[in-house]
Amino acid sequence: MPGMNSGLSPDDPTLVAAFRSALLHQGTIAFIAVIFLWLVWATARTWRLTTPSTTPGIRGAGTANHAEVTAETGKADAGKADAGKADAGKADAAESGRGGLGEARGRWLLRIGFGVLWILDGILQAQPKMAAGLPSLVIEPTAASSPAWVQHLVNWGGTIWSYHPIQAGAASVWIQVGIGAWLIVGGRGRWSRLAGAASVGWGLVVWVFGESFGGIFAPGLSWLTGAPGGVLFYVAAGALTALPEGAWRSPRLGRLVLAGFGIFFIAMAVLQAWPGRGFWQGTVHGRPGSLTHMVQSMASTSQPHFLSALLSSFSSFVAGNGFAVNLVVVIVLAVLGAIFLTARPRLVRYAVWFGIVFCLADWVLVQDFGFLGGVGTDPNSMIPMALLFSAGYLALTPPPQEAVGANATAARAGWGQRLRALRPRTLGGMVASASARSVAAVAAVAVIVLGAAPMASAAADRSADPILALAIEGGSTSLDLPAPGFSLTNQDGQAVSLASLHGKVVLMTFLDPVCTTDCPIIAQEFKQTGELLGGKDKDVELVAVVANPTYRSTTFTQAFDRQEGLATVPNWLYLTGSLSQLGAVWRQYGVTVQNLPAGAMSAHNDLAVVIDGSGNIREEVAADPGPGSTSTKSSFSVLLTQYARQALGRS
Repeated sequence: MPGMNSGLSPDDPTLVAAFRSALLHQGTIAFIAVIFLWLVWATARTWRLTTPSTTPGIRGAGTANHAEVTAETGKADAGKADAGKADAGKADAAESGRGGLGEARGRWLLRIGFGVLWILDGILQAQPKMAAGLPSLVIEPTAASSPAWVQHLVNWGGTIWSYHPIQAGAASVWIQVGIGAWLIVGGRGRWSRLAGAASVGWGLVVWVFGESFGGIFAPGLSWLTGAPGGVLFYVAAGALTALPEGAWRSPRLGRLVLAGFGIFFIAMAVLQAWPGRGFWQGTVHGRPGSLTHMVQSMASTSQPHFLSALLSSFSSFVAGNGFAVNLVVVIVLAVLGAIFLTARPRLVRYAVWFGIVFCLADWVLVQDFGFLGGVGTDPNSMIPMALLFSAGYLALTPPPQEAVGANATAARAGWGQRLRALRPRTLGGMVASASARSVAAVAAVAVIVLGAAPMASAAADRSADPILALAIEGGSTSLDLPAPGFSLTNQDGQAVSLASLHGKVVLMTFLDPVCTTDCPIIAQEFKQTGELLGGKDKDVELVAVVANPTYRSTTFTQAFDRQEGLATVPNWLYLTGSLSQLGAVWRQYGVTVQNLPAGAMSAHNDLAVVIDGSGNIREEVAADPGPGSTSTKSSFSVLLTQYARQALGRS
C-alpha cells in the first residue's frame, strides 16, 4: 500500500511539535469563535431588553402628565424586561421539550453517551503519535488483510493522511470533539437531529477509511475482537438520534432495534462457532489460536503492569481452555440474540444487564479497553454496543407521557416569514430569543467546520506537506552568500557556467549517474519540482553536478537522464567535467565524494542549493531523501518549489 506509510517515525520530534502547534493554534481559534458567538448572543439579548418603547400616546402626552408617563414607561420597561426573560425561558423550554413532553430516555442515553464517546475519541486523536503513526500503525494493518479493492480504497484515504499528517490529525480532533459537543448540548429538536446526521456522516468516513469497513472483509472476523467495527455503532446511534422524536414515543422502535441486535448476535454466534476458524482451539500445533493470539498481542501493548499481567493470565487460561471459552461465548451470543428477538420487556431487561456485564468483561480481557498503547483511536466496540442495545430496551418500555401541549401543534413558519426574518432588526430579535442550547450548538458546529475546512483543503491538494521533508532533514539553512562560480559541460556536451545562468533561479544538487539508491529519488524530486513550478518553470534551472570521480562522462549522464525520464525536461542540466573541475566544485559547495572500487557507485553527502537570479545562495538543504516514500518525495518537491518561488521574488 504505497501511499499509506510516509516512512517517518511516529515519534519524530518535528512532526510531534508541528502537531501540537496546530492543535494549540486551532484550539485558540475555536475558543475565540465560541466567545464571539456568546458575546453576539448576549449583546442581542441586552439590546432587545433596553430598546425604548415608541408608543404614540406617550409621545403626545403633555407635561402635566409627565410623572404619570414616566411611571408608566418604567412599568413598560420593566414589563419588557420580564417579557424578554419570559421569551428566553420559552426558547429554552421549546428547545428542551415540546409541549411538556420530556426527551425519550433511550434517545437521551444515545445522545449523551455517544457525545461523550466522540469527545473521548477526539482526545485520543490528539495523542502525539497520531499525526505520523495513524496510517501505518492503525489503518494499514487492518487493510492489509482485506481484499484488493478494499486496500485500494483505503489506500486513497491513507495517502491523503500521510501526505498531510498535521492537517488531517488536527482536523480529526476538532471534528470529533465538535460532534460530541453538538450531541450533548443539542438537546432536542432540529439541532439535535442534525447532530445525529453529522455523527452518521463522519462515522461512515471513519468506518470505511479508518477501520477498513470494520474488517468485515478480512479473515478472522469475530465479535470478541470488535466486529463489525466499533464506529458502525456510532453510525447507528446517530441515525436513531436523527429520527423524528415521535418515533421514540412508541415501543415499535425499541422492538426494531432489539430485533436487529437479535439477528446480529445470532449471526456472530454462528460465525464464532464455525469450524476451521481457530476459535475452538487455545493452541494449534503449538501455536496460539485466534483468540489466544489476540489476547497475547494486547498484553504486549504499552500499559500499566497490572493490566498486562491480567491479560497474560487470561491468555494462558484461553490457551489451556480454548474450547470451553469459545463454547461460553457462542452460547451467550445465541441466547442474547434469541431473547432480544422475543421483545418481551421482562426477559429483555435481564438480558440487557447480563449483556452489559459480558461486554465489559470482553472489553477488559480481550479488547484491553481498546485505546491503550499510544495509537488507540476509540474504546472499540463493546461500550457503544452496550449503549445501543440499552437504548433499544428503554425505547421498548417508554414511560407514560403527558398530553401534547399547544407548542407541539404550532404552525411552522412559511418561506415568506423566513425571508422577512432575515431583515437586520428581525434577525437581531431571532438571535436574542435563541436559547442557550442553540448558541452552544452553533459553537459546536463552528468547531467542526474549523476541523473540516483544512481536511477538505488537504484532500484537494495532491502534493505533500513540506513538513515531512523538514522532519527528515531537520530544517534548512537560510543564507545570503555569493555562489561559487563554475564552468562545466552539460549532458549534450555544451559548455555551461554559473554566469551563463544569471537572471534565473538555480536549484542545484549533486548526483552519481550510476547510483541506485538516493540519487534516482532526488532526481525524481527535482523533476516533480519542475512540474509544480508550472509557468514559472522557464525562470528556474534544475541543475545536477556529477558526484562520481570514475563514471563522469556524458555517456553516463545521458543514460541516467533516460533512466529517470529527465531527457525531455527542458530546463534540466546534468553537468560534468574533468576531475579537477568537478573536485573544485565539490570543495566549494561542501560536498564530500569518496571514490570506491570500479563498478561501485560513489559515496557522497546529499545536498541541494538554491541560488537566486543575482548569483547568491539563499537556501542550503540536506537532500537526503530518507525513506523515499511517495509522500516524502512529494514533500521535498514542494519544499524546493517554495524555495524557488521565494528566490524568484527576490530576483
